[in-house]
Amino acid sequence: MDTKGFNQFTACGGCAAKLSQDLLQQILGNLPTSADPNLLVGFDTSDDAAVYKLRDDLALIHTLDFFPPMVDDPYLFGKIAAANALSDVYAMGGEVLSALNIVAFPEGMDAAVLEEILRGGAEKVREAGGLLCGGHSIADQTPKYGLSVTGTVHPDGILRNNTCRMGDQIILTKPLGVGLITAAYGLGEATKESYLHAVSSMETLNQYAMETARNFRIHAATDVTGFGFLGHLNEMVTPAYSIHVTANRVPYIPEAHQLAEKFFITGGGMKNRKSLAGKVAFHGLDMAAEEILFDPQTSGGLLLSVHPEDADALLAALGELDVPFLPTTVVGQVVERGTHNIQVTW
Repeated sequence: MDTKGFNQFTACGGCAAKLSQDLLQQILGNLPTSADPNLLVGFDTSDDAAVYKLRDDLALIHTLDFFPPMVDDPYLFGKIAAANALSDVYAMGGEVLSALNIVAFPEGMDAAVLEEILRGGAEKVREAGGLLCGGHSIADQTPKYGLSVTGTVHPDGILRNNTCRMGDQIILTKPLGVGLITAAYGLGEATKESYLHAVSSMETLNQYAMETARNFRIHAATDVTGFGFLGHLNEMVTPAYSIHVTANRVPYIPEAHQLAEKFFITGGGMKNRKSLAGKVAFHGLDMAAEEILFDPQTSGGLLLSVHPEDADALLAALGELDVPFLPTTVVGQVVERGTHNIQVTW
């Protein structure tokens, strides 16, 4: 299999390829919204997926996601891209039903590369319990892959991203730093150990964490992708409350901090910092620690806003799963409204 040219897009791949939050909010704010009462979740709240009610006991979740590669192995890229797309269904509290492939591929590249991408994606859809039903492809100079996913959820079980309650504890289910690690690895600056740590995290489905979380009082949820930890946490904030983050409790791949200290930072992280200007206040963090919180994640973990009386029990239940890199601590708390959306202390 000839993979020549496949990984030349690594530095701008994955969810780091997202457009900025500011630009998207500006554009979406000018679009008309639907008045259909059965559209339970649309694009107006920047949530992870759309939800449409079919019956009193059944709603459909619709989402899609795709991007250029951030790893140099087509098979791993397919698995990671699929896990990332499937994650939106779990972030809404649902279960995966079916998926369609979205493919852009250079006509001059070895077709075996595309086969490996699709094989990786198909395996993840099957692991999620979903049906891969087909898809659509176009010729493009840059390989891109992802899924359009349909899921199901009971209308009473929908988890939105902005319905936290005062006193809730915030739990993050995967470590940060995969954007920094994969970009640096493509330049020969990160270790193979950290790269494999990042790959293992990215290809892990959020299905297992959500199946456990459903047994507890989860008031809001989202997943961490291209807007970084702080960008997606900011989408959970409303004018009624702020969120306080204890940065030294936030899990991350250790080498990510070392890379940030050497200024191996990503363009996506810089976009995220700019988009959140005036919304986040830092106290006691060094630049590298801040950069990890802005770092765009690909197939990142879930952010769960859980009732304070359930947080310890949820962490214990997550710790019993045979899944790598699940959390051991609370990373934040929903607090009284302050001058900033998010307060970050060390």
